[in-house]
Amino acid sequence: MVTRRFFVMLGMAGTTSLVAPSLRAAGSSKGTLNRSDAEWRKQLSPEQYAVLREGGTEMPFTSPLLHEKRAGTFICAGCDLALFSSTTKFDSGTGWPSFWSAIKGAVGTSVDRSFGAVRTEAHCSRCGGHLGHIFDDGPKPTGLRYCIDGVAMAFTPSVG
Repeated sequence: MVTRRFFVMLGMAGTTSLVAPSLRAAGSSKGTLNRSDAEWRKQLSPEQYAVLREGGTEMPFTSPLLHEKRAGTFICAGCDLALFSSTTKFDSGTGWPSFWSAIKGAVGTSVDRSFGAVRTEAHCSRCGGHLGHIFDDGPKPTGLRYCIDGVAMAFTPSVG
């Protein structure tokens, strides 16, 4: 179903993917794991670097993780920290993997005032990598929607 929210999010994603990399200093970190810019560039793909280290956003509906339905854990693509359990994933219709809760202590937050709006940025608590944003329009029990760039994560299926 195409909604007004879809068109707003699509417009923001296109703008953000082009503009946001200039908003954060390359290699900046809010976490405890610090690597040089050269180390991050060597470890991450260009798309991962743009999102995790520069605060960019992938285009909606492009991540294979959007359709991941197996039991398991979504981990940070920068440092392998477990971020989200598959049990908290839901289809928000926005085009990005969405979760109603993070694993305790895994996701930090900061205020993002870019693009004339005040939003809550989500970042990895270990490496400081930008993950996406948190909104208050999610399902119960938390009412939160962690709107996360798929390129910022990897998926580890449960064994057994």
